[in-house]
Amino acid sequence: MTEVISQKVLIIGAGPVGLTLAIELTRFGIPVRIVEKAAQRTDKSKALVVWSRTLELLDRQPGGSTAFSDAGFKVGAVNIFSGNKPIGRATMDSVASPYPYALMLPQSETERILEERLESLGVKVQRQAEVVSLSLRDDGADAVIRVSDGHEEKARADWVVGCDGAHSLVRHTVGAPFAGKTMDSDFVLADVHMRGYPVPDTETSVYWHQDGAFVVFPISPGRYRLIGDMPPSGEAHPPTPTLEQVQALADRRGPPGMTVFDPIWLAGFRINGRKVSSYRWGRAFLCGDAAHVHSPAGGQGMNTGMQDAFNLAWKLALAAKGRGTESLLDSFSAERSYVGDQVLKNADRLTAVGTTRNPVFRAVRDVVGHLMLGLAPVQHALADTMTEVSIGYPESPLNAGSDAGLKGPAPGQRLVSDRPFGGDCEPRFALMAAGEAAAGLIERHAGVLETALRPPPDPEGMWLIRPDGYVAAVAMNGDISTIEHSLARFTN
Repeated sequence: MTEVISQKVLIIGAGPVGLTLAIELTRFGIPVRIVEKAAQRTDKSKALVVWSRTLELLDRQPGGSTAFSDAGFKVGAVNIFSGNKPIGRATMDSVASPYPYALMLPQSETERILEERLESLGVKVQRQAEVVSLSLRDDGADAVIRVSDGHEEKARADWVVGCDGAHSLVRHTVGAPFAGKTMDSDFVLADVHMRGYPVPDTETSVYWHQDGAFVVFPISPGRYRLIGDMPPSGEAHPPTPTLEQVQALADRRGPPGMTVFDPIWLAGFRINGRKVSSYRWGRAFLCGDAAHVHSPAGGQGMNTGMQDAFNLAWKLALAAKGRGTESLLDSFSAERSYVGDQVLKNADRLTAVGTTRNPVFRAVRDVVGHLMLGLAPVQHALADTMTEVSIGYPESPLNAGSDAGLKGPAPGQRLVSDRPFGGDCEPRFALMAAGEAAAGLIERHAGVLETALRPPPDPEGMWLIRPDGYVAAVAMNGDISTIEHSLARFTN
């Protein structure tokens, strides 16, 4: 066994979540080592959509979100049918974001762009490197890594982050219960070419049928992902469907005239809905599928994991630089576990609504769904939820002050801005305020605050904005003590 290699942060897993975390920490100047047991990136489409909020957060990185937008295909609406009867339609036009759409981008492409970005920052993924054992210390972690030629080496790190999927070694090592259940249905996934789709290629369609659900996701013009639930096969693993079976499913549940051909990827899967109660275990953290898995309904999984990484990165960077408190690190679990709960509930609800075979429930669902989706506020709320711009931290332990009497976002809410927050090389808070007292705040907290004031949403107030673009504190203009107290709670 070779000599011990020491690193600030050891990231286990180089999927979209691990790569996002590695990029964020690297641009903040934190040395990382990212290991992945697979020999190469996935060549499958897997997670297919990058949502608006994720694109906003990617804008903070060198290169921004442009590479993703250029490689992807924009989808701007969702249609819901019961049989061939329209139930409702929700567009994303109302979403208050520079990216009011779903960006359809195969996971293989997302990983390619992220890995190339990481390499441009001087960090390479160490592939065919499997962590075979892990132990935690009060001040870090020790790992044994089996590398490509079969020999093992020891590694030490101040922090370890498990981005290693649903069968996470890190989760097993810390003993975190993965509570939840497996759904009693098999699902068919087919990435195919298809003709005869009766709605524009820029729109997704959900078909509710007496046999279950059938969903069509455009990937690019002429290429689609089809998903449908099937009765349980009784086999240990769901069988891979044939193209003929996919065509039969489309004929039975979809609109007439659709013809599938030239399959790219056919797979069977089962839905697990599981989640850990805590995302932090001392010097170890869990992100992405290592912390939560759920139904693909809504397409939230990869995005939720990447946003776990964005949330953790700036907090861990401050802690690693000696500027962040333990309570700041603890807030990662409090905030992201809250979001994970919401995503899990919403995905379960959407799956149950779409797959029910109860005729009475289906009839009620169709009537209520048609009525509700005819209301503009409901359409807007659905679009905000899908695109994840509604995600916030209303119960965050980091929140301070109140927006009472002010026109602007409350503590814990996302702030819409044409200029990204977060700092290029340091995780920095932004102060949106006016006046000499606010300028004095920047002088006293130069290590964690941007060097210039930003215009406030309301001239009567002051807003402290976190590096991830969420509001940390709100106070009346001149109430310096509220902002000072907020900073003191989670920065040194």
